[in-house]
Amino acid sequence: MALTDTQLRNAKPESKDYTITDGLGLSILISSKGGKWWRFRYRYLGKPKLMSMGTYPEVTLQQARARRDEARALVAKDIDPGQDRKEQKQKAILEATNTFEAVGNEWHVLHNKNKSETHQQRVKRWLEFYLYPTLGSKAISSITAPMVLETTNILQKQGKLETAHRVIQTAGQVFRYAIQKGFAKYNPTPDLRGALPPPVVKNMAAILEPKDFAGLLRSIDGYRGTLTVRCALKLAPLLFQRIGELRHMKWVDLDFERNEWRYKVTKTKTEHIVPLSTQAVDIIKQMQSYSGHGQFVFPGGRTHERPMSENAINGALRNLGYDTRNEITGHGFRAVAQTLGEQELGFDPKHIERQLAHSVANPLGTAYERAQFLQARKVMMQKWADYLDELKSGAIVIALKQINE
Repeated sequence: MALTDTQLRNAKPESKDYTITDGLGLSILISSKGGKWWRFRYRYLGKPKLMSMGTYPEVTLQQARARRDEARALVAKDIDPGQDRKEQKQKAILEATNTFEAVGNEWHVLHNKNKSETHQQRVKRWLEFYLYPTLGSKAISSITAPMVLETTNILQKQGKLETAHRVIQTAGQVFRYAIQKGFAKYNPTPDLRGALPPPVVKNMAAILEPKDFAGLLRSIDGYRGTLTVRCALKLAPLLFQRIGELRHMKWVDLDFERNEWRYKVTKTKTEHIVPLSTQAVDIIKQMQSYSGHGQFVFPGGRTHERPMSENAINGALRNLGYDTRNEITGHGFRAVAQTLGEQELGFDPKHIERQLAHSVANPLGTAYERAQFLQARKVMMQKWADYLDELKSGAIVIALKQINE
């Protein structure tokens, strides 16, 4: 006979537990201590199973029957309802604990531990200012592409399209990490390809006329700032490297017997060899008595445990009267070297690209490239330094023959 609410209310505990059945596998256990527990008995793969469905009266007779019917439907589909409930519970816990912010913070610590402090702070701002306010509390597995796109609304209105692209790119990295850890199965950011207008690319300001660049070099020689900034500012035009890499130059990476600087490229994490001209070596050695006992060649003003400020070079250029928006920036020295090196001195573009730490397509492989290009680049860098000296002195600059491979 099917149970009634009256029977359930009147069922009293006895000296031993006993069971009253309702039918189709549903029953209620009357505990000797007074509790009333709903049970569902079923068979799965030929084995008897018992599944708890809550207590009465918290779970009413009608609700217990509905739960029983749901469980029977799963059995009919060859699904174990007991195991399915465990999986659903684990999924709920996973979603509650693995929010986008929780996963993002975990990813940020692991992903950025070997990155510069500046890069770490930049990525942290993208997470905290743009992604977390909208997505932070949501389960990472429940986030869709439109939700991610919504985080860039303010940036789009402000015209900061490059930052908007960076924010979505960062979100994509968090999703990929979540998939690797089993927190999510889907990365929605590839679906946003084309959803944002492309950013307007602005080239770094650079002085590309030899006579104008000669004036800049003479101004640099007359700079009266700190020793660290003076030397870094003089060295920057001699090298083809990024200012961030120059700032992080370490004594341990310098080989004065070979006149080489070896470091790992920030973007590609590959080893790069920079041949140093005699002029570059002389400038670097001026720093030995000041910072040679520490890690960085160009340390910060407050502590030698950190490199000089990322704004030091541009600040020095502004102090010399140059507009770092429209005339020259520290990064612009790379464009000057690339342009004048090829146009005025006839340097091989492959050697210039390699010196800039750009990848160079080479069917003979990296080993050949290192062996052949390094010697050519040593000659190139010395001729570049001599050319800059001639520019500063006002001597007539005669285009040199192209350095053959």
